[in-house]
Amino acid sequence: MSASLAPECNDVKERYDSCFLKWYSEKFLRGNATTDECSPLFEQYKQCLGKALKARGIDAMLDEAREDNRENDAQHL
Repeated sequence: MSASLAPECNDVKERYDSCFLKWYSEKFLRGNATTDECSPLFEQYKQCLGKALKARGIDAMLDEAREDNRENDAQHL
């Protein structure tokens, strides 16, 4: 599995990746999944990554890029 963009988030990303791959292959693909059991780990990773992006000033650039593409996204979604 690949490392996180933020090294401080590697541990939680690894736990999420492992959980997701197991859930996807053993439950989702077999039609036995009703919910994503790994979503709490994903939220932890998302929070960690969000803090790291904010600390590096990348969050503002992402927000700007999302705003610039909002109209295009709405058209294609």
